[in-house]
Amino acid sequence: MSRTLKVASGSIAVGILVLGLKYLAFVLTGSVALYSDALESIINVATAIGAVIAIHVAEKPADAGHPYGHFKAEYVSAVVEGVLVVLAALSILREAYLGWLHPAAIATPFTGLLINGLATVINACWGIFVIQRGRVWRSPALVADGRHLLTDLYTSIGVIAGIFMVAATGWLVLDSVIAGLVAVNIIWSGFSMIRDSLGGLMDEAVPKETLRRIESVIREQAASTALQAHDLRTRQAGPMTYLDFHLVVPAYMTVARAHAVCDAIEQALHEDLESCVVSIHVEPEENAHEHARLTF
Repeated sequence: MSRTLKVASGSIAVGILVLGLKYLAFVLTGSVALYSDALESIINVATAIGAVIAIHVAEKPADAGHPYGHFKAEYVSAVVEGVLVVLAALSILREAYLGWLHPAAIATPFTGLLINGLATVINACWGIFVIQRGRVWRSPALVADGRHLLTDLYTSIGVIAGIFMVAATGWLVLDSVIAGLVAVNIIWSGFSMIRDSLGGLMDEAVPKETLRRIESVIREQAASTALQAHDLRTRQAGPMTYLDFHLVVPAYMTVARAHAVCDAIEQALHEDLESCVVSIHVEPEENAHEHARLTF
């Protein structure tokens, strides 16, 4: 089992633990806001399971039917997670509306807050860890899972504050108001997850910082032998970066020498980006572009 898959599997266990604690808090209090928090934890478990499946598929080696690998499976998982998050929020909005119509007193609020607070701390620690690992390992599924957990953190803090206010003021309707605000925040998070994942499915270019690194590597490796590089294109699929460009070399350069220059550039890019596929089209100097971005 890969390190990414181990972390994703850990999210399932953490999600079940947090769900149990939050549901217990809801049972003890009867709070609509705490119910909304517990419902989101059910989605946490479901999305963690989806992330495990997606990562398992994404890690399969390339085959005849998928010569570029299965990396985009993680983006599909992240989109599904976003949709589930939005559906959960709509369910919470329904409960908040019913609670608004028929407000009820909250039983044992401070016991419920204590249990919910413990679940929130567990979620926060695990969510931060998952996002860090997902960014380092460039796993969209892990990042989406971690962001979902942190969304749960923010909403849980809001719920805890709201329940405390209900207990302190006796304004029962605040319970439903807090649940409604939680739902709105969750909807925003869900749409953000969907938007970011669709960017990967649509072959979005690498971030500007990564592009500058790529250009720097090409410049360092080719400055003494080639004339320029142009038409650089990039895209990402999970942990893999794909890039291609045209390399203009002097007309007198032999094929063997040009091939050696390309090998050196590819090797340097592999060392810098770790996981990448590089395609270089060699051209003679008469094909140089007047306004090429990388002129040596």
